[in-house]
Amino acid sequence: MKPSSSKVVPLAPAPAPLVIVLSGPSGAGKDAVLSAMKARSLPLAFIVTNTTRPQRPGEVDNMHYHFVSQQEFKRLVDGRELLEHAEVYGHFYGAPKAPVRQALAQGKDVIIKVDVQGAMTIKKNLNGAVLTFLMPPSLEELAQRLKGRNTESLEDLEIRLDTARSEIDRLPHFDYLVMSYQDRIEQAVSDIEAIIRAEKLRVTHREYSL
Repeated sequence: MKPSSSKVVPLAPAPAPLVIVLSGPSGAGKDAVLSAMKARSLPLAFIVTNTTRPQRPGEVDNMHYHFVSQQEFKRLVDGRELLEHAEVYGHFYGAPKAPVRQALAQGKDVIIKVDVQGAMTIKKNLNGAVLTFLMPPSLEELAQRLKGRNTESLEDLEIRLDTARSEIDRLPHFDYLVMSYQDRIEQAVSDIEAIIRAEKLRVTHREYSL
């Protein structure tokens, strides 16, 4: 008698891909954390945000941001090609929909870096997104980080710190909190990896409609 060749059917469906939003105040270390995640070659689709902000020294177009003109940004907004968009400190930022949609169709997890205002928009428009808040250890250290960038005037620094205080007040709207210490970036990355693992073990998987 031949052994049965019936196909094994899993008891539970495979976890759905995730949309992970990495947010937090300016200077919290979002770029440093993303760089460390890329260095680990994590199987994630890293979405590059469009911005009208001038390119800073050391930044690479299409790596740190897609640097676009005001006219191009308006075209993307009018065509509803952005997942979220906002004006921050006089410049426009927006996360493109197309690469998010493509990655999810391929079954890949997505990570999007946005400011807190953008995270709130994604929470409203994309039910199921995993919102992660990157928190500096103190406002004093955040001020030192911003000063160390040498990219803002003293007046702009005060504006950013005032904004940071109001952004921290939005913490209850997020799903997870990750502490960001300058000498422990790898710990923040490990914490985000733990969040992804936990989300994959959810009984009810998140669903998205773009």
